Amino acid sequence: FLQYARRFFRPIQDLSEKYNLLQAAMASSERVFKLLDEEVEIRDPETPRALPAGGRGQIVFENVWFAYGDDEDGEPDWVLEDVSFTVAPGEKVAIVGHTGAGKTTLINVLMRFYDVQKGRILLDGVPIDQVRLDDLRSRIGLVLQDVFLFSEDVAYNVRLGSPEIDDESIAEAAERVGAADFVDRLELGYKQPLGERGATLSVGQRQLVSFARALAFDPQILVLDEATSSVDSEIEAKIEEATDQLLQGRTSLVIAHRLSTVQNADRILVMHHARLHEEGTHEELLEAGGLYARLHELQLASAAA
Repeated sequence: FLQYARRFFRPIQDLSEKYNLLQAAMASSERVFKLLDEEVEIRDPETPRALPAGGRGQIVFENVWFAYGDDEDGEPDWVLEDVSFTVAPGEKVAIVGHTGAGKTTLINVLMRFYDVQKGRILLDGVPIDQVRLDDLRSRIGLVLQDVFLFSEDVAYNVRLGSPEIDDESIAEAAERVGAADFVDRLELGYKQPLGERGATLSVGQRQLVSFARALAFDPQILVLDEATSSVDSEIEAKIEEATDQLLQGRTSLVIAHRLSTVQNADRILVMHHARLHEEGTHEELLEAGGLYARLHELQLASAAA
């Protein structure tokens, strides 16, 4: 009798569980539709200007001010304050500083993920807010620490649907960044399906795929945002060896917390409290005895501990 009684009430229990799932789905759908209805803030200009066909990737920041929002008093909470610098074509520039100093924000405004409130940014002499977003971002290859890979095969994650990138270009890019070593060991090679967000690959392998993706699009400018800060020493050595060879002739910006990864840069920009605090080569900054020298001493001390 007790068993029959439990079976009698089971549909009612199932119905209550389904109701809870439905309520959770409705709450989630509200957030999804709110995101879909969000107005796009960054738009193409009404009369866009073309970037020079022979442009080589010169970047100029002119008195740039930027804030993500306001502080408690309603004033802009500046993340970048009056930042000015020039990156020459083919120059490798490193950007360092404490967490929150504004390093990644420099990349966000360069890519026009956000527009600056004051000042301007120029690419090959053209203000980036006067350039179509597709044209701007096609000139810049971006390698982030948090790599997003789709639940597709390796080739798709390098090509990203671009018809201009064939299988030969994918294999060449993977070979040049050292990704071919582990891809060739996969059962299906470049046709090997990857899990959601590349779950079947290690952190270092995902970053190498991202690096191959950036190079396959052959950008004028390469941006590496802490791209080697969470990989083992063997893969980091592969990435550094590849970048030294591949960045020749390309403008490059490298952001890293570990100063050992940027010592061979042509120039180093040191960000501090939203401002460009100092700049120079590794040797010049050490000799100056400023913030960079103190950061260098701290990292040497922590490495020795």
